Amino acid sequence: MAERIHSTDREHCPFLPQPAEPLGPEYSKSLRGNSDYFHSTLICAQSLWLQEKPAQALLQLNHALSVSHQPSQNWPLPYQAKIWIFTHRHQAGFLGNPVRHYQHLASRVSGPNYQLRSWRAWACFHLAESVLPTHHFPRDTRQILKENLIIPSWPNVLEYIHLSGWKDEARLLKAYLKKEKYH
Repeated sequence: MAERIHSTDREHCPFLPQPAEPLGPEYSKSLRGNSDYFHSTLICAQSLWLQEKPAQALLQLNHALSVSHQPSQNWPLPYQAKIWIFTHRHQAGFLGNPVRHYQHLASRVSGPNYQLRSWRAWACFHLAESVLPTHHFPRDTRQILKENLIIPSWPNVLEYIHLSGWKDEARLLKAYLKKEKYH
């Protein structure tokens, strides 16, 4: 396995905690179910970002969004960190298509707390669409047509998250999407 190294000229995401050393996904996975899991996903996301792996950093932030109860740490849900990564997409590393990824995640999520996780994925879908240029990051129209998928509106996403998410989660999401387009 290649040695993990943080890029020295890569800007840290200001919305994520700083890792003491380069980490891989196994770091947060080892803490799943532990009270430190949420925080470990955020630290791991920052480390993966610094290793020029933005898609893997976003996956760690998805894991953070799987937490149903607000942890005691002082870190918010990582929506703003995701927006920051989207806006810094021109830096080195594979980003993939976050719009398509969140569409698939939201429509296929299962397991514990799947409804809230699905609505959070739809929130990320809308945030990604508001930030990323559509011609480079399109929806999966094939899935939409084949599965007769109805993408929930932003107000519907906010309403569900307001009822089931963390305190002030919907208010913060609304503020993030109201900002000017980030292109």
